[in-house]
Amino acid sequence: MPDKEFNGVINLDVRDSVPDWSPYVPPAAKEGAPNVLVVLYDDTGMATWSPYGGRVNMPTLDRLADNGLTYTQWHTTALCSPTRSCLLTGRNHTRNGIASLMESTNGFPGNSGRIPEDCATVGHILQDNGYSTFWLGKDHNVPEQDNAAGGSRKQWPLQLGFDRFYGFLGGETNQWYPDLAEDNHFIEQPYTPEEGYHLSKDLADRAIKMLRDQQASNPSKPWYMWFCPGANHAPHHAPQEYIDKYKGLFDDGYDAYREWVLARMVEKGILPEGTELTPFNPMPEEDANPADYVKPWDELSDDEKRLFARMAEVFAGFSEYTDAQVGRIIDYLEETGQLDNTVVFYCADNGASGEGSTHGSVSENKFFNNYPDDLAENLARLDDLGGPESYNHYPTGCTAAFSTPFQMFKRYSQYSGGTCDPLVIHWPKGIEAKGEIRHQYHHVTDIVPTILELAGLEMPEVYRGVEQAPLAGVSMKYSFDAADAPTQKKRQFYSMSGTRGLWQDGWKVAATHPPITGKGHFDEDEWELYHVDEDRAESKNLADQHPEKVQELVAAWFEEAEINNALPLDDRTAMEQLTLDRPTSEPTRSRYIYYPGTSAVPEGVAVSVRGRSYKIIADVDLSEGAEGVIFAHGSRFGGHALFIKDDKLHYVYNFLGIPPEQTFVSEPLTPGPHALGMEFIREGAGPYKESVGTTNLYVDDQIVASGEMRAQVGKFTLCGDGLCGGYDSADAVSRSYRAPFAFTGGKILGVAVDVSGESYLDLETEALAALARD
Repeated sequence: MPDKEFNGVINLDVRDSVPDWSPYVPPAAKEGAPNVLVVLYDDTGMATWSPYGGRVNMPTLDRLADNGLTYTQWHTTALCSPTRSCLLTGRNHTRNGIASLMESTNGFPGNSGRIPEDCATVGHILQDNGYSTFWLGKDHNVPEQDNAAGGSRKQWPLQLGFDRFYGFLGGETNQWYPDLAEDNHFIEQPYTPEEGYHLSKDLADRAIKMLRDQQASNPSKPWYMWFCPGANHAPHHAPQEYIDKYKGLFDDGYDAYREWVLARMVEKGILPEGTELTPFNPMPEEDANPADYVKPWDELSDDEKRLFARMAEVFAGFSEYTDAQVGRIIDYLEETGQLDNTVVFYCADNGASGEGSTHGSVSENKFFNNYPDDLAENLARLDDLGGPESYNHYPTGCTAAFSTPFQMFKRYSQYSGGTCDPLVIHWPKGIEAKGEIRHQYHHVTDIVPTILELAGLEMPEVYRGVEQAPLAGVSMKYSFDAADAPTQKKRQFYSMSGTRGLWQDGWKVAATHPPITGKGHFDEDEWELYHVDEDRAESKNLADQHPEKVQELVAAWFEEAEINNALPLDDRTAMEQLTLDRPTSEPTRSRYIYYPGTSAVPEGVAVSVRGRSYKIIADVDLSEGAEGVIFAHGSRFGGHALFIKDDKLHYVYNFLGIPPEQTFVSEPLTPGPHALGMEFIREGAGPYKESVGTTNLYVDDQIVASGEMRAQVGKFTLCGDGLCGGYDSADAVSRSYRAPFAFTGGKILGVAVDVSGESYLDLETEALAALARD
């Protein structure tokens, strides 16, 4: 709010004084300022969706594309958190302090994990200039230590200029049992999958409710809404009827899909005639990450083909179902007369995801616990894919297919497979062209300048007393009704986990450096050169033919790196990054106390029993018929719980969701005060580094059950299903009860978890989990 001088009259008596309201009235939006809806999907290659020629039907997106503009050279940072930071501020991701994952910060300005005050957000600018602001769905710009009930709220959405928030703070979440926060606090999901719950549907319901509330009270105000569904990030979850729509549509395999979709992309004008496919595995063998390898379709067994085709079907159903929920928002806007002056940006945050690795997974947490998937087990669960019993992700073959025709995928910022993403812009009042394609080169940093121009605003030079960093992007408005207008963007730099690239005036250099490998020796990187204006697929390396152009663009990269805090480069392995010493607000301790009636504690700040001996002891006072959960952490895909059922104490350790559950049960309990608990004594490691040892179940000072047990060394969940006292949140740890199975019939005084024993930690397994969150 600009400072205004008070021009009234102040005397002793208010009746003799003259008020002046002008310094205290918030600014109003400019007359006719449009509403803005940004729909941001996750992990989606450009060859995925129907407007681009892909096999995944997106009726809502088709509708918007048919009446709007489809962009073919819109780029992102190649990873989620960094891209989302650009959409928040309009500056490059390293200038925002978010060079990579929120879990891989390294203490340098470009990778601190905290957006600096000289990068004001679009939320703040619009909010301060008469807009209502809403954020729904994924965040993943909150540092892990702040993702907690007692953590700092400075990086939460409401503190970044948003009036309302409803969604999840981490990198992914279970779509059937999500980890939810509303405004500044955590909440439980409103109803169950059996009652029709799915996160995409819930987010659309909440979005419409927020808009209805705003229109009921302040219909003259324009609004900005950032709608970020969990799709298309793993786990791929969708209602069965949407999965069934794609039955058999991917049976021809991902090799055939690439050929088929390239022809469609050329036919639709997305790519020019003569565009060639790049190889499945283009990186030099000495540089390639083995987990990113694509196994040719004709080398797969029949069972693998059946499994991978089904995984693609589930992914497609997930994407279309979420598009249908976006369609409900669009229908609401049309029914209420708001669509005509609403600018819709429908896009994705990075290329298709390769985190499913070569073989895919029906339980992603196995991969992040260094535990192998079993093909026979996966096939036995084929019909579970997409439902609450699965936590699935497709293989890298599907990743490469949905990234056609480009090299590589998510994380590889030097190639368009990681950065070139779908974007459709729809604005009936402001765009005369309908159903046209735009080939101007643009980047995610261009969205904020576009929104500000459409709203008649500018990023201030000084905001809240802090001199602001200039916007990195350019407005795209010039392209709305000028198909042949030359690209106004002149240069864009890329940097991600050791990968580097730079586009300038239609040319691009790309360092052949693999991400997160610890290769180092950046001064020895080879630079490839592509004339993107003539070779959209980046299939022809022209470095030998134009060495002077390579030198020019590499020098430009270093100029941008200096401006945007991109140095030092960090390609250290996930394990090395995870074990960096980072300051936290809580000291490490060996004994944790939890009380009933508190919100679930996120895994990032909860006690870690992974890879170590531990004890859980609860002080309780039982009445006749007492039952329910005393302690629970995790879900059916990995977790443990201490509970009373049928008058008996139970401890269940659900190891990666692999049946049978490891269960220890007491004799019937008597009413009165008791110390109930268990201990796990770690005695070594199993063949896949899992902990093995002995578990004892205690009632008071007596061992009432004992036996061998194996325990995880990786996280129970990447997001959600936190530690609970007196109930089990979200997805139940054990099939012996239905969540929340709240404790009744007595009182829990407190639950202590002791981890003072010697610990063993498999850092490689921890690192795999950290990298999956984006």
